Amino acid sequence: MFHDTIAAIATPLAAGAISIIRLSGEDAISIANSIFSKDLSQAKNYTLNYGFILEEDQPIDEVLVSVFRAPHSYTMEDCVEINCHGGPLVTRKVLELVLSHGARLANPGEFTQRAFLNGRIDLSQAEAVEDMIEASSDTARIQAIHSIRGEIKNLLEPLIDDLMDLIANIEVNIDYPEYEDAVQLTASLLLPHADSLLERMRDLLKRSKQGVMIQDGISTVIAGKPNVGKSSLLNALLDEDKAIVTEIAGTTRDLVEGRIHVGPFLLNLIDTAGIRDGADRIEQIGIEKSRQSIDKADLVLLVLDRSRPLDPQDEELLSLTENKKRIILLNKDDLPAQIDLSDPRFAQAISISALNKEVDALSNHLANLFETPSFQWTPRLSNERQIGLLELALQDLKNAKQAMLDGVETDLIEIDLVASHDHLKEILGEVHREDLLDTLFSNFCLGK
Repeated sequence: MFHDTIAAIATPLAAGAISIIRLSGEDAISIANSIFSKDLSQAKNYTLNYGFILEEDQPIDEVLVSVFRAPHSYTMEDCVEINCHGGPLVTRKVLELVLSHGARLANPGEFTQRAFLNGRIDLSQAEAVEDMIEASSDTARIQAIHSIRGEIKNLLEPLIDDLMDLIANIEVNIDYPEYEDAVQLTASLLLPHADSLLERMRDLLKRSKQGVMIQDGISTVIAGKPNVGKSSLLNALLDEDKAIVTEIAGTTRDLVEGRIHVGPFLLNLIDTAGIRDGADRIEQIGIEKSRQSIDKADLVLLVLDRSRPLDPQDEELLSLTENKKRIILLNKDDLPAQIDLSDPRFAQAISISALNKEVDALSNHLANLFETPSFQWTPRLSNERQIGLLELALQDLKNAKQAMLDGVETDLIEIDLVASHDHLKEILGEVHREDLLDTLFSNFCLGK
């Protein structure tokens, strides 16, 4: 239990109907009581109390005060929320009174940090609170609410428990070799357990990586040679003149970005510099960025000019993107086709006219693509920190398996199994470093 009481504004500091000042700590109720027109000392849990905030018996604002008594609160401490009229002036005034009566201004994320340290939530649930606030798509929101409800803990606990069972059996063999009921563990007995755990971890890792990609937005690169209509396509999809469009080749010399929603999914669109030979030095820098963006992209929209035959630059781009998830777009559908439409590479290609904003066929295809089962929500980890720790746990387990195959003594195999176990527990914050917690919660907003 912390012995100081913290306070912060929990709503945006701007004009609005309502603002909320939140307090948490052993003196939260007494501090609120000292500036409230009614007695809160006997207020029951989960009650809303009407009255006035007072300064030297003068009313400052008409408010509603919510009381949450420990341990039945967000932080598991006594909590108070003062619902006052919205607006920066009155909100700051109420906060100043709270601070002058003994509360300390909370650090960013300190309420959620206390909820974690007091045992109400695990670290994955704490991270999900921020994910919910920052969610920019329905997919991200769905992931956040599942994580808040403890889905990640439910995923990891069977892996953690099975690893601990394996470790416990090894320790029994080491410490009590004469114990009659103990199974004498050998590599042949350990390997099936290790293989099963490896398969389950790999499956979770694969699902989680794909899930984070969808949650954060699908990196979608618009690629093609100069003047095929990449910038027109970006403008058509965004329904705004985001990129400059001219008949001059090489107009786009840097990356131009925008975002669109396709159903519940978010696409991070990147219009790249056209890839061609003979460009000047500045354009070459943009072309190099284009190549890097294509390499990192989750999805490539490859734009070809259907009114002209393929040339070496088109062929290069087709080759460069053939192993990527891509959609080939045959632009300038309003002009006679000069491209060989019988080419099997174009069997699934989509014809569009970006300049005329005739891109419905692409929009419909994207919607259908992201409705496939592979893009739907499944239980998984929710961010790069968690995925990184799972990768470490997986590597530790691989090391343990190799040690089993090499005939290493079981007490040495146990070292890698314990490391894998601890990395999984670190995802939940059951093993953690203080500097990690400080960094993680510092990214939260004040009042949360």
